[in-house]
Amino acid sequence: MLALLEAESTLTARYQTTVPEPVRRALRLRKSDKLHYTLRETGDIVITRATPEGESDPTLEAFLSFLAQDIQHHPEQLQPASKTQRQAIRKLTRGVKFDLNAALPSDGD
Repeated sequence: MLALLEAESTLTARYQTTVPEPVRRALRLRKSDKLHYTLRETGDIVITRATPEGESDPTLEAFLSFLAQDIQHHPEQLQPASKTQRQAIRKLTRGVKFDLNAALPSDGD
């Protein structure tokens, strides 16, 4: 997998470190933000900005609720994407780098 960003920091005697500036920018970190660490089966550690408890997007929550209800009441409407649709999606996303585990930016960042 291609690395989009690499940085190093040093652990102090108290196991503390400073998050390098390019990483702070990439994760849109601010003072007092919390970090979330995920250990993958490969041994890699993924660091993301933790989402504070109770923080949610009401618009997204309402949309996801609508989708869940619609799927529950009309499962016959679910259809796989056609070959043409899959090709269009690949074309639109060609060259786009993303991490499904990365935190989304919040409003005002």
